Amino acid sequence: MIKFYIALVAAKLSVLGCKVLKNVMHRNGTNLPGEIALKICPGFLRYVGRPETIITVTGTNGKTTTTNMIADALEMTGHKVLSNRAGGNIASGIATCLLNGVNLFNRCRYPIGVLEVDERSSLRIYPYVQPDYAICTNLARDSCMRNAHPHYIFDIIDRALPEKSLMILNADDIISSSLKKDNRRVYYAIDKQPGDKTESFNIINDMRICPDCQELLTYDYVRYNHIGKVRCPRCGLHSPDADFRVTAVDREKGLVTIVHGAETETYPLVSESIFNLYNELTVVTFLRTFGIGAEEIRRALADTQIVSSRYKSETVEGIRVISTMAKGWIAPAVSVVFDFVSKLPGRKEIVLMIEDTEDNISSSENLSYIYETDFEFLNKPEIENIVVVGVRAKDYLLRLLLAGVDREKIHCTDRIGEIPQLLHFEQGKDVHIIYDLHQMDAYAQIHKAVTDGIKGGRTA
Repeated sequence: MIKFYIALVAAKLSVLGCKVLKNVMHRNGTNLPGEIALKICPGFLRYVGRPETIITVTGTNGKTTTTNMIADALEMTGHKVLSNRAGGNIASGIATCLLNGVNLFNRCRYPIGVLEVDERSSLRIYPYVQPDYAICTNLARDSCMRNAHPHYIFDIIDRALPEKSLMILNADDIISSSLKKDNRRVYYAIDKQPGDKTESFNIINDMRICPDCQELLTYDYVRYNHIGKVRCPRCGLHSPDADFRVTAVDREKGLVTIVHGAETETYPLVSESIFNLYNELTVVTFLRTFGIGAEEIRRALADTQIVSSRYKSETVEGIRVISTMAKGWIAPAVSVVFDFVSKLPGRKEIVLMIEDTEDNISSSENLSYIYETDFEFLNKPEIENIVVVGVRAKDYLLRLLLAGVDREKIHCTDRIGEIPQLLHFEQGKDVHIIYDLHQMDAYAQIHKAVTDGIKGGRTA
């Protein structure tokens, strides 16, 4: 324990250094205190004080948004919450978060912890930080350089989670819904919606074949990739029945109807995208399971906004500018964003930047994911102009051409300052900025270039 207290004091002192990094040098040191603590005491997570109730959120997509929405809702309903909102979802980030929640006597000041957990880090976190509620949003194909295949990640999470955790799982994901089969579980799903299909239409589908008998699976409906209601015609494997179900979505009134048991409840619709509809359903499922009343949840969701770093819509000089984050290297996530943007009404032009803006030693030159991503969604007549930004713009040009997009619609540049000259800025035509999760600085520059271009009078 001596090592632990040395680590605790040293890490606490390093928090001051992180504030200097952020305020003076404009650098983020989110994980640094945790890294120091784990370096001095590798068993730091075993000993550090923690909240009495712990909720963890993991999954390929949606975990940051879901974590923040749950933490916000709990705080709005009067709970004191410790959460790693700024990210930091690997072991050092969790250590930093828990460190911030304790005093020098290692007593935790928060009764509830809401923690985002990286899937690959499960084996380093869950054995020590054991959740009372374990949420998994979904498991899909991720960066092949890091996560290999969703079934590989499934096995890591399944082995790491404790038997005591109450599982809150997506019944529309036949992969993640099987996690911890012997644990208590609550399922959520979205009933068949207009536009859902009965055959997979994406390039990627990670569950075409039954894992038990190898028969071709049948989908009652498929929403994207392998997400939908599935069954095996030979052995009877099927999607689990949901305890909480979205039965209707009224986009005009901004309402979503959720049924559980004998209760039918209506909540504010936080976002129109299918990803965020799942995120909202996950949040409602957890909060109702946790014991929060429907009216309290409604009030909390009415004041909830998707984190602006994920989605932002604004009007500049009469032109709507919509910014949407896409997780580069993750084909299903990017495909869903393309599908969402393509289905929005009206004429549009797109600024596309879903790659590193420079060749970085920590980056990869593996571009295989762009051939698994459905760029075909961008081949629509309403999409009149696509500006591709970055040093690998020509790679994306090739993929867009293979998707059938007219060459005259595509413009490439490796200079953000040239973007306004390549856009039309016409009244009645929206500008969509689709950007990569890891390029927030570049996105800020692109956003400024676009809005400055509009304000500069380049509108027709």
